[in-house]
Amino acid sequence: METLFIGRNVIFLDYTESTNSYAIDMLKNVNLAEGTIIQTSHQTNGRGQRGNAWNSEKSANLTASLIIKPTFLNLKNQYFLYQISALACYDALTEILNKSHFDIKIKWPNDILVNNLKIAGILIENNISNSKVNWSVIGFGLNINQINFDDHYKATSLKKLCNESKDINALLELFCKHFEKYYLMLKSNKFNQIKENYLNCFFGLNNWMNFEINGRQEQFFVEGINDSGLLQLKSNSENTLCFDVKSIKWKY
Repeated sequence: METLFIGRNVIFLDYTESTNSYAIDMLKNVNLAEGTIIQTSHQTNGRGQRGNAWNSEKSANLTASLIIKPTFLNLKNQYFLYQISALACYDALTEILNKSHFDIKIKWPNDILVNNLKIAGILIENNISNSKVNWSVIGFGLNINQINFDDHYKATSLKKLCNESKDINALLELFCKHFEKYYLMLKSNKFNQIKENYLNCFFGLNNWMNFEINGRQEQFFVEGINDSGLLQLKSNSENTLCFDVKSIKWKY
């Protein structure tokens, strides 16, 4: 692993219900080094945003959680953890997929799409006190060698896109390399640069897109994100509105 500390310590499990849950349980009892990865080949009860399940075929994909300790990060800026995690996935994929042939985007806040199909997702759980983030567990799933997906998931994988199997651990190393790059940028307060990179690959930016709000479908113009990390949209009546992840759902 060609990093300073991210991914230098990997705990591999043959199976576990959830790498995030396993990591959180360990943090309650063990002083794990920052950058530790909990990885498994079979996650039996993976979790995603909104309480959704993350389903992954055994031994086919990258399912792991990263432990960091961003005590330097003010609570109001914790949403940058989502941005750098998504950017790490994005940059790792661009080393495998030619951007001139594949449309790779970050769908706010934390999904990675290729040609409008989901290839990766991120779930971050934070431990907070005194307006600081003591530790974060960043769970990430990347579809690598799985071929069959339920139709309603609108998912894809590297194998489906490239017609060949990929090395799972090589993708883990790529993610760790790029995450460390962005994490050190965050530590150096390079917020504007991170946000600029994030918006450069932002799904739906400067386009009218469909969303579901309170059970009804509406169309909004995607302006980006505000200074609190909320999704910023413009309505047909030119009003600017901001939403958190629990109050709005993309329909695409």
